[in-house]
Amino acid sequence: MKPKVVVIVGPTASGKTALSVKLAKKIDGEIISSDSMQVYKDMNIGTAKVTEEEKEGIEHYLVDFVSPCERYTVSDFKNDAEAAINKIIEKNKMPIIVGGTGLYVNSIIYNIKYTDMEFDEDYRNMLMDIAKTEEGLENLYKKAIEIDEKAAKAISKNDKKRIVRILEIYKATGKTKTALEEESRKIDSPYEFYLFGINIDREKLYEKINKRVDLMMQKGLVEEVKMLLDKYDSFPTAMQGLGYKEVKEYLDGKISYDDMVEKIKQESRRYAKRQMTWFRRNDGIIWLDGNNSIDENVDIIIKNIGWGFEKKKYF
Repeated sequence: MKPKVVVIVGPTASGKTALSVKLAKKIDGEIISSDSMQVYKDMNIGTAKVTEEEKEGIEHYLVDFVSPCERYTVSDFKNDAEAAINKIIEKNKMPIIVGGTGLYVNSIIYNIKYTDMEFDEDYRNMLMDIAKTEEGLENLYKKAIEIDEKAAKAISKNDKKRIVRILEIYKATGKTKTALEEESRKIDSPYEFYLFGINIDREKLYEKINKRVDLMMQKGLVEEVKMLLDKYDSFPTAMQGLGYKEVKEYLDGKISYDDMVEKIKQESRRYAKRQMTWFRRNDGIIWLDGNNSIDENVDIIIKNIGWGFEKKKYF
């Protein structure tokens, strides 16, 4: 029988962290983050990085271990996540993957491989230079649509990193990102995944997002970005993260403080909408009601995975 792995996804601010920690304590699990921004050191407030207090003693993997001046890719994540899964299984504990970065999640549950690609660094730098202007980014997005419409329409037209990724993959392999993913899905995974998504009323979610942004500002997000800019020389992908790029615009004098805050809230709401659109395409996802108590959703997960180390079988 394949080892079981629980996966919990959902939009930003939907309550994934609290649910996963409660579940881990109930089923003797450990948590692997699948958040593309929480991997970076010193980026705590803007990423809503899980705190030691929030962990409640549960071991967390793939959090706070990459320098913001380094490039961390989905293939890096897949390799690191699989190593973490195996480490947790060796400890006779349940791996629980938690996060909102759909590409990261899919790379694991659908066994998508990007590691054999050789990317042209000069080509990437050229694309990133083009993407610095609004017109340039728009043109790159149009090109991405022409090459791989399905992949391009699944992301924001302002998502520099993922637009460039679509173009990079095509140049490196001669195949579209969508085609490569479809090929990879035919390869059987060594794990049995149980995928759960938190479904929460849109208005309630948007209210939580707005409050979270206000709290980030109170905690010192602007000061955090200033510190990052002083401490690190370059940011290949990190400073493109939601919240960070808007604060940098403010610090550069391009927008006012109030406009910055409103822009972060607006972009966070848009991001949450894209996350839900992405996860609704996943096969076999079991949706949890975000209005339920954490205990109720923990019980639903346990019932569906048929957990019981002493039984080593499904209920």
